[in-house]
This record gives sequence, structure tokens and C-alpha cells, in this order.
Amino acid sequence: MKLRLRLFEFEDLPWFPAVVRAGMMDYLRFMISALGTYRPIVPLLAEGLRRTGQTQLLELGAGAGGGTETVWRALCAAGLPEATVVLTDLYPQPAAWADVAARTAGAIRAEPGPVDALAVPEHLPGLRVIFSAFHHFPPAAAEALLRDAVRAGRGIGVFEGAGKHWWELLLAWTALPVAQLLLTPFFRPFRLSRLVFTYLVPVIPLCTIWDGTVSLLRLYAPAELLALAARADPAGRYAWQAGKKRHWWGPEVTYLVGWPASN
Repeated sequence: MKLRLRLFEFEDLPWFPAVVRAGMMDYLRFMISALGTYRPIVPLLAEGLRRTGQTQLLELGAGAGGGTETVWRALCAAGLPEATVVLTDLYPQPAAWADVAARTAGAIRAEPGPVDALAVPEHLPGLRVIFSAFHHFPPAAAEALLRDAVRAGRGIGVFEGAGKHWWELLLAWTALPVAQLLLTPFFRPFRLSRLVFTYLVPVIPLCTIWDGTVSLLRLYAPAELLALAARADPAGRYAWQAGKKRHWWGPEVTYLVGWPASN
């Protein structure tokens, strides 16, 4: 699917109710973790950590931390037991982050204050990664995010849990909303507000359908990701690669990774 539209997403709007945003993030975290969406790109992350001499992933735009625990456990199993993750977001999700921190004995922890992915503070080191969120940035901002990593000399990995196909839109309109309605009572940590805004006033599932559709339409293709990287790194200081990694059961992950070429 080559169509690319820049429509709005509810979760990007500053006035959007935090309780509804949190409910949407809880759903995404559950589904990404349950499906192991980002397992195919664990070898890329392991390579990035080794090439940059890091043991820490700095996750930007982490939302509720969807899939992060699965990725961390896969890294440990891949021979990197010292790997840690720091979660950051412009809109922090302390309740969700505390839950994953407790389950991982602090190997996954959070930066409590807001963090702008376009201007990451110097005191936050690590291989920068962004899962399921790069499409939120229009081209100028996406380029600025990559440029900030180059300026700081940090490795960067951008990952989207889709390959941008028409059948993925069909899933977003049919099977996934049904799954959301069936699985919501099992999301943790428990929130009464999540039940209210899913079943009594179904704002969470309706906004999720809209945002999921728009997300697919806003995804950057690998060629577009490489073009953004070239503009962010005009001196060619970094080694970049982009493409798609496929799950054994079908779905794809679109990715861009880059690190200083000297490494």
C-alpha cells in the first residue's frame, strides 16, 4: 500500500483526555506483548547495542511500554543478560511503567518527567529506540528526531509493527476491535475507567479504530525512512539500513536502524 495520508490521531491531541489515552495505550501494550510483535527485530537491537558499546535501550515515545518487556526478555535470551531499558514519553504513563518495572525487577525503568524525542536530554544515554510511534512525527519532525540522535552520537532504531498492507486495515476494522472488547477485562493494572470508557461509553475502542487506521496510513516506507536519514545525516557519519522483518506467522515490522559508521 503506497498511499500515505497525514490525518490526525486522537492520542496526539494535547486536549485529549488522559484517561482515554491511557486506556488506548493499555490495549496496544497488551496486544503487542501478546503477539510478540517486535520479536523479529531483536537481532537488529542486539547488533546495535554491540556496535555502539551500550547495554541500555532508551525508548522514546514509549506510551504504556507496549512490547518492551517481550523485547527485553528476548535480548536477555539472545546473550545480553545485562540489557536494560529506560522508558520515556512526552506524556508519561507512571502506572503502566511501575507495573512493568516491578515485573522486571527494575531492568525496565522509567524517566518520570516528560521527554521530547526531538531534544533528548544529555543525561539519558543508550541506544535510542522508538516502537510504534515514529509515524506520529511529520517529515520535518521525524528528520529532527533522527538528527538529534546523530548530533548526540547515539545509535537509533525506528520500528513500526506493520508492513502497511490493505489487509492490515481490514484487521483494524474487524478482528482487532472484537479482540479489544473481549480482552479489556484482563488488562493490567486494573482501571475502572477503562471498563467505563470501553463498554458504557465506548470512546476507547472507537478512538482506537480511528487511530489504528490513521497510523497505517501515516507509516513511512523503508525508502522514505532512508531518505529522512540521509537528510538528518548529510555528512554520512552513520551507517543506515531500512527494510522489513517478517514474523513466522505472517505480519511484518518496518524498521530503520543507524549508528556511527566508525563503530
